[in-house]
Amino acid sequence: MQISYTCQPSPDVQANEDFILAAERFVIVLDGATASGLPSGCEHSVSWLAGRLGGQLACVLIKNPGLDLTEVLREGIVRTRGLHAQCNLTNPNSPSSTVAIVREHNRRLDCPTLADSPIVARTHGGEVTAVFDDRTSHLPAYDRNSLSALRNTDEGFWVASTKPEAADRAVTASFPLADVESFGMVTDGVSRLVERYGWTWERLLDTLAKQGPEHAVQATRDAELATEPGTFRGKRHDDVTAVYGQPKPGGGREIKRQR
Repeated sequence: MQISYTCQPSPDVQANEDFILAAERFVIVLDGATASGLPSGCEHSVSWLAGRLGGQLACVLIKNPGLDLTEVLREGIVRTRGLHAQCNLTNPNSPSSTVAIVREHNRRLDCPTLADSPIVARTHGGEVTAVFDDRTSHLPAYDRNSLSALRNTDEGFWVASTKPEAADRAVTASFPLADVESFGMVTDGVSRLVERYGWTWERLLDTLAKQGPEHAVQATRDAELATEPGTFRGKRHDDVTAVYGQPKPGGGREIKRQR
């Protein structure tokens, strides 16, 4: 597949908690969840978690290129747990991350996403489908104590952290390669163009295709600066990752939501 991307930290921080890894047949995008300030029981940073988890997912994909992606995600979490087994892995505030994967295999494009890092695909007929997990948009509360209690529960939302069963809660999609013209992957630092600023998924994918990921990132920053602080829930700025890809031709679409 052909891939172009940009990955940049928020303008008001130094450490980038987003992570991307691209290879011939897969792309992995992660967005580490900024630490809440509550005790995490872990000696490692969010950036550490995102990078190690991304690396372990890539290792599993390379070793087992046809493995079901739910199992890839599960194994990646298990392996990453093993890298910091000395930490308190039962703490709900342990570092965590979203995960989005696009993989070519067996003439299909498989697209799981866990938490808010959407994938958008366009068919050769022009149909645009967004694959996204919107559970964080429906939480009863958004303060740090509520998020701690709701994280990795069926009453709240799921992220990749220390619980391998989070893999079973990913939102999944699979497209015949022959049908797919292009795809985009973004972290929520860029998907806010749709969720906050009135864009459509079609416009976002058009921008990635015609003007490149850098332009989508700049449009995000321009929109943020043009908006009064405090207008929206959450941070004014965030780390940003935007990916545009075109797969090899190959050959329906099946989407299922798992909880």
